[in-house]
Amino acid sequence: MNEEHTNDSQTIGTNKDAKSKMLSGSAWMTVGSITSRILGAVYVIPWVTWFGAYSNQANALFAQGYNIYNIFLIIATAGLPSAISKMVAHYNGLNEYGVSRRLYFSSMYVALAMGVVCATVMMFASPGLSNGDDNVVPVIRSLAWAVLIIPALAMSRGFLQGYNWMAPSAISQFVEQVFRVIYMLAATYLIMKIQKGSWVSAVTQSTFAAFIGAIGAIAVLVWAWMSHRREMHDLVSQGEANLQVSTSELIIRMVYQSIPFVIIESGVAIFQLIDQFTFPHMLDHVGHFTHYQETVLYALFAFNANKLFTIIISLASAMAATVIPLLATARAQNDQLGMRKQIENVLLLFYFVMIPASLGLAAVAQQVYTVFYRYDHAGVVVLEFAAFVSIPMGLYTVAAAMMQGISENRRMMKFLGIGIIIKLLIQYPCIMFAQGLGPLLATCLSMFVIDYMILHSFNMEFGLHFYEMSKPTNQILCFSLIMFAITKLVMVLLGHLVSPYGRFTAFFMAVIGIAIGAGVFAFLALKFRLADEIIGPRSNGLRHKLHIS
Repeated sequence: MNEEHTNDSQTIGTNKDAKSKMLSGSAWMTVGSITSRILGAVYVIPWVTWFGAYSNQANALFAQGYNIYNIFLIIATAGLPSAISKMVAHYNGLNEYGVSRRLYFSSMYVALAMGVVCATVMMFASPGLSNGDDNVVPVIRSLAWAVLIIPALAMSRGFLQGYNWMAPSAISQFVEQVFRVIYMLAATYLIMKIQKGSWVSAVTQSTFAAFIGAIGAIAVLVWAWMSHRREMHDLVSQGEANLQVSTSELIIRMVYQSIPFVIIESGVAIFQLIDQFTFPHMLDHVGHFTHYQETVLYALFAFNANKLFTIIISLASAMAATVIPLLATARAQNDQLGMRKQIENVLLLFYFVMIPASLGLAAVAQQVYTVFYRYDHAGVVVLEFAAFVSIPMGLYTVAAAMMQGISENRRMMKFLGIGIIIKLLIQYPCIMFAQGLGPLLATCLSMFVIDYMILHSFNMEFGLHFYEMSKPTNQILCFSLIMFAITKLVMVLLGHLVSPYGRFTAFFMAVIGIAIGAGVFAFLALKFRLADEIIGPRSNGLRHKLHIS
């Protein structure tokens, strides 16, 4: 009986430790991801202003180049960062730290080779990838330089995440964005305002900034490696050395593990690429639009709204990066209870973060859009709708990562394949029905289907306690709707007092709206003990500091 009690206590302690690691890791990755995303959105304000009348064309060109770049980047990294994170966590869970370190060195050879191959293809195949637009060619070629070195950067992040050292990855993301934004703003100002040059050249230099940013991030990771070098050496010295795995075998395992990651992680990028190559042609069949009108509509959802709602999705990406190594460790130890608890914890944390964030963005969509791009009714409508679409897209990011963490790669690839087929089948009807909102609607419906299949699969394998999760889930939804209604009402009332169409007044309103929305949700979550379910005992301290009974 005592032994049984001891085992139960150990299991509970292990689950608490895993939850603590997930919260800590998610916090670091969230800070790094969201700050870099905010920087990646804030630069748009001066950037768009300096392009003037060419702003929507520049946005569309930037989006087209980046969609191609994202696919090549996923191919170049070959899913290896996530695979390495998972495999390092697996071997570390077995106390085989020496194998983990050799795995990293092996991955760097693969990274360098893949970077060279993919960058070369981008350079020479850019005319065929431009979809008939000559302006896209130099943009793709400028991004090839980033593809050359980012695989090595990504492998290093994956290795450190496998040790659950999330801070270096988070800091490197932030530094990467700082270097990138400084270069692109300086280059754009020089070309557009001082030289009065070509807007295409300015976009090309803006995309080349990805290479400059990568150099800054690599410098951070080199510093992190040097800082942890002694600790890693000690772990290798004290660890087991029972596994005899050759370098070639490690590479084969790594590549085998990475193949599903390539396909799964490219899910969102594939959906965006479908939009890029189908939207203009399908729009031609549903109405009489000029090329300029098609470009503007594409820019509204593919760049303008995308830049803003991906800030919300970055929250999900941070959770995804954290949960893969934790689930892989539980899998290596055959801890079924641990895996179930991890999945439930991640789902609740996702709902707690993503649902209020998405509804909050929808509530202040007009103000936020005006601050970044100037007021445009069509753009505001697209952003409001995109804010809701970010929920199924974010859930896909997290759920797919959990499927990979428990080694259900083949099943996840099947689910994604079904989702892509649905996207292709409903793309034209959605564009015919909603025109500029059509691609987002098709993506939303397809992602809902994928998410349902993943959650059903989890339930069948682990028997998730949905009944126990229903109370906090319903509270999150209810509190988010209350927050949305109050924030929207405040925005409408303020709109009668000051003009909502100017950038400065819109910024003033957005700050008030975000503060009120965050305050309302935080108060309700603490008052009705929802926060206790998510962050545990820390919520008591917050209640005491905020004088909430």
